[in-house]
Amino acid sequence: MHDLAALLPHGVGSRIDLTLATSASSVQRWTSDGQLVHVHPGVVMLPTSLDDPRARARAACLWAKGPLSHLTALAVWEAVPSFPESVHVTVPADRFPRGSAGVIAHRTTLRLPATTIDNLSVTHLNRSLVDAWSWAHSPRRNPAAAAETPLVRQAVIESVRDRGVSLAGLRTESREQRVHGGRVELARLLDLIAAGCESELEIWGVTHVLPGPPTLPRWVQQYRLRLPGGRWIEVDAAYPEAKVIIELDGAAFHGSRAARERDLRRDSALAAQGWLVLRFSYARLTSDPEGCRREIEAVVLGRLAHC
Repeated sequence: MHDLAALLPHGVGSRIDLTLATSASSVQRWTSDGQLVHVHPGVVMLPTSLDDPRARARAACLWAKGPLSHLTALAVWEAVPSFPESVHVTVPADRFPRGSAGVIAHRTTLRLPATTIDNLSVTHLNRSLVDAWSWAHSPRRNPAAAAETPLVRQAVIESVRDRGVSLAGLRTESREQRVHGGRVELARLLDLIAAGCESELEIWGVTHVLPGPPTLPRWVQQYRLRLPGGRWIEVDAAYPEAKVIIELDGAAFHGSRAARERDLRRDSALAAQGWLVLRFSYARLTSDPEGCRREIEAVVLGRLAHC
């Protein structure tokens, strides 16, 4: 008597391997009575695994004989919060996997660098980010492009900020893909990150809010200061000549009482050194960027006039 759960520890396997381990008649019987489900040609799953995104990803890899890629690979890398509805895989251009529901098979003539995470074959993170970016900027082929674009933007920002992904590596990967969707937009985002932006809110501030030359001196992003106790801090942006600091408070941060108290203590310490801190909420930054801009301009010009 065979234990299917033991034979398929990840809930999925190839029909050939399962037949070799048991018998063709056993596999046929399990399929007939619903204990196994054929999800792709030559690939079977336990019914209890059909809703498991990792099991579906394994099934797609087995069928296509290629690594997970694009948004699916980013989900395995935990660079996006959830698995996409369809599984993305990439194979060499001389392969033609097609016609299986729930899988998007991409073909490439480029090298296909891959690694293994939790027994899943996935493209390297740099490659996954650029592939997902290109797919999210290809609305003619990808009907979900508009919904995927902000997910991939956030994945790029957080991968550089938190995961050690280098800007140079992403630029190289983009350059190697001579034609890909959103190339100009990706280069622009990487330039903003290189200039010091660490979140979408800071990008919004830089591109829509912070005034600079010729009206004001150039502001400095991620400006470092030393507090009276000796601790170094970074502020979102500063006009050093006027000793004005701009803090952009995100929607998910600075909301708790403890965080607010911490901000006030830090602002008081900066005031003791002659700095004026202007804080702008997420709601105001996004709903009234021009008003924020005018306020910053008036304060900085006023401080410069009395320097």
